Amino acid sequence: MNHPTPQRHLVTVGEALAVLAAPETGPLALGSGLRLGLAGAESNVAVAVSRLGGSATWIGRVSDDSLGDLILRELRAEGVTTVVARDPAPTSLLLRERRTATHSRTRYYRTHTAGSRLSAEDIPEDLVAGAAVLHITGITPALGEGPSQAVTRAVDIAVDAGVPVSLDINYRSLLWSEADARRTLLPLLRRSDLVFAGPHEARLVVPGADTPEELARGICDLGPAGAVVKLGAEGAYALLDGREYREPAVPVTVHDSVGAGDAFAAGYLAELLAGQPPEHRLRTAAVLGAFAVSTTGDWEGLPRRHELDLLDHHDDIVR
Repeated sequence: MNHPTPQRHLVTVGEALAVLAAPETGPLALGSGLRLGLAGAESNVAVAVSRLGGSATWIGRVSDDSLGDLILRELRAEGVTTVVARDPAPTSLLLRERRTATHSRTRYYRTHTAGSRLSAEDIPEDLVAGAAVLHITGITPALGEGPSQAVTRAVDIAVDAGVPVSLDINYRSLLWSEADARRTLLPLLRRSDLVFAGPHEARLVVPGADTPEELARGICDLGPAGAVVKLGAEGAYALLDGREYREPAVPVTVHDSVGAGDAFAAGYLAELLAGQPPEHRLRTAAVLGAFAVSTTGDWEGLPRRHELDLLDHHDDIVR
């Protein structure tokens, strides 16, 4: 089968989930409303890159139920090319409860689902080999042996074809232990060209390091040419080809922090695909992270390219 391989094309592989999110604060109770959406670290990145004018393809295994139909319909509507296998297993589900104004609870239902049945056979060699960047995260390998083998297969193809590999460590304690994550992610990290991580995530692979500088240097010492340490409200520190960069966060009112890391990575990768220098990549990454925390949802509030300067306006109405 021939798959599209446009110039400057991002390919990512992972799981997409249906999301049931409580729009109101408080415990779930009989009669409570839930908002239906979709999420997934890799699909979030694909959507954000597409919104900025980039070309993105998402590879996954999707249920043949109505939620699987929803996932494909929404991703395709966002301009993301989908290369999927349909599966009779159900769609993975994420339940998000806003227990208080400052505390959310998230529960995953991922056992025996379509996404957990992703396999190495689902990875098309020609598509990955023709990509400009392969983006992976630490979430998909945590879903089981099949998804882990799928990610490894994608990295094998990319490395053999000279395609740069981007890895967002994206550690989820609900999915696996730190020891299991370290054991699985270190081989992937050593073969990656660019790594995104928060400080705690970076310490999974660089134990003993403390400062952002030490963490980024430790990651690069393992093989990658670039490391970006995401620091939340303090911005980001990057070590790229031996050169240091610091990017301040964009000041906004935080509404919902979900999806901020995916948005940051997507902003960086979109500008990488566009051939922009590191300073520009990091600035757009910070802007997308700010959009993510100041809007609701994993990806719904992310900007189109012509909206990137909206956060520079301080009036309630932009005329």
